[in-house]
Amino acid sequence: MGIDAKLVKTLREKTGAGMMDCKNALVDSEGDLEKAVDYLRKSGVAKAEKKGTRDTREGLVYSYIHAGGRLGVLLELNCETDFVAKTDGFTELAHNISMQIAATNPLSLDRESIDPTVISREKEIFTDQAKAEGKPDNIIEKMVEGRLSKFYQESCLMDQTYIKDPDKKISDLLTETIATLGENISINRFIRFAVGENPALTNGQE
Repeated sequence: MGIDAKLVKTLREKTGAGMMDCKNALVDSEGDLEKAVDYLRKSGVAKAEKKGTRDTREGLVYSYIHAGGRLGVLLELNCETDFVAKTDGFTELAHNISMQIAATNPLSLDRESIDPTVISREKEIFTDQAKAEGKPDNIIEKMVEGRLSKFYQESCLMDQTYIKDPDKKISDLLTETIATLGENISINRFIRFAVGENPALTNGQE
């Protein structure tokens, strides 16, 4: 079927995908713009997963100061090239992740970077709580796993629910942006400042 060039342009502006990818998506979705967006998102995520092993040595240090000046975040967000680091899409991602950090105060970037002693302490607390409720051992184990999973979702940035879209995690937001911009992107480290609190630097990767 013939695809209107204006529709291709609209889809490209909406998603940031290449012209041929947009045209193919519209052909596959029979000219339905929303279906074409979904098509690009699905195919883009698959491509993004392949990009996940590439080195990210460029990027930016982004600063976010919350209204009132009593809360701020410094974030190092990395990508593969200086060109992508200067795009609006990359800056927007840095802004949204910084807002997330400001709002949720994550303990770590991901599960792997949490101090093992913290996990041991949480497991001990959850186990004691379950025992106090009089649960049998097999149920206690499942309860501890469930509560630990919730702890990760609240404490690890990548596992957190995105504050602007409850249907996404931060890891999903990162993957979608990788698909759109066409480069691997990684969060290296961040630090959250609040008046009267001692900030803790959180590293993602060395």
